[in-house]
Amino acid sequence: MTILVTGGAGFIGSNFIFYMMDRYPEYRIVCLDCLTYAGNLATLDPVMESPNFRFAKVNITDREAVFRIFEEEKPDIVVNFAAESHVDRSITHPQIFLETNIIGTSVLMDACRRYGIGRFHQVSTDEVYGDLPLDRPDLFFTEETPIHTSSPYSSSKAAADLLVLSYYRTYGLPVSISRCSNNYGPYQFPEKLIPLMIVNALNDDPLPVYGKGENVRDWLYVEDHCRAIDLIIHNGRTGEVYNVGGHNEMRNLDIVRMICRELGKPEELITFVADRKGHDLRYAIDPAKIYRELGWCPETKFEEGIRMTIRWYLEHREWWGTLLQRGDLQKLYK
Repeated sequence: MTILVTGGAGFIGSNFIFYMMDRYPEYRIVCLDCLTYAGNLATLDPVMESPNFRFAKVNITDREAVFRIFEEEKPDIVVNFAAESHVDRSITHPQIFLETNIIGTSVLMDACRRYGIGRFHQVSTDEVYGDLPLDRPDLFFTEETPIHTSSPYSSSKAAADLLVLSYYRTYGLPVSISRCSNNYGPYQFPEKLIPLMIVNALNDDPLPVYGKGENVRDWLYVEDHCRAIDLIIHNGRTGEVYNVGGHNEMRNLDIVRMICRELGKPEELITFVADRKGHDLRYAIDPAKIYRELGWCPETKFEEGIRMTIRWYLEHREWWGTLLQRGDLQKLYK
């Protein structure tokens, strides 16, 4: 079995590669990544010398390069993690999100059609559903929830999802889609909430929180997400969407306070800043379908997962310290 993983030098993609190579040592894993600011080749050091692993620096919008890899490797399964994913960046520079997230997805599926694959899996996001009101804790996103996007990022992912489903209906391409809640864990780029708060707290820098910090997210430890995708690509039904949620709803402010407590840092570091444009209030996933059909449920409680994540960042200062020196991250932070 050969699995082609796009975006494998990023956060979730790299964790998926580590998970699959550990669980299926007989599989061959081919990783495509164009190494944008969020892709770090050093992340893949643990597997780079493996005879069952190949890395290729390729942008998924580069049709010729993508088709060449398919010709050489003839993958059985394609899992597409490659995406521009930071909402703030999509607000200031939306075009790159359209190019990577929509055009790139179409290039991959065209290659799948030409060379034949057993499954094309699109890794999407719960953000395609928009948001839920804070005063209705009884409401959850299901696979039947209408798409109602709030940002250029979520709009580009929703467009890609619709394109994937159209390739299933029009061409019979065997596809599946997973829409996951917020991930956290090792190797997450320190522009996202949890690693940014950990890194800033370790440096005794201000902890910037949007608005009043009341926005609610459903959090999932990244390894639980990897298990879900593993089940979907092997046993999930083609043409289906599966919601993957953690049942770990937390206010942003409460997460930041928890990180302060775990690191022994004063809450006075918390600084409230102007709210994000179009900021979604609450995300909450109902994962009943993937539990019912595939037996998946999250195994990592948030309290356990956040401690493991904090410990990882404490033990890997060199990894994130190098990233902090890059000018693009400093510019975004300012």
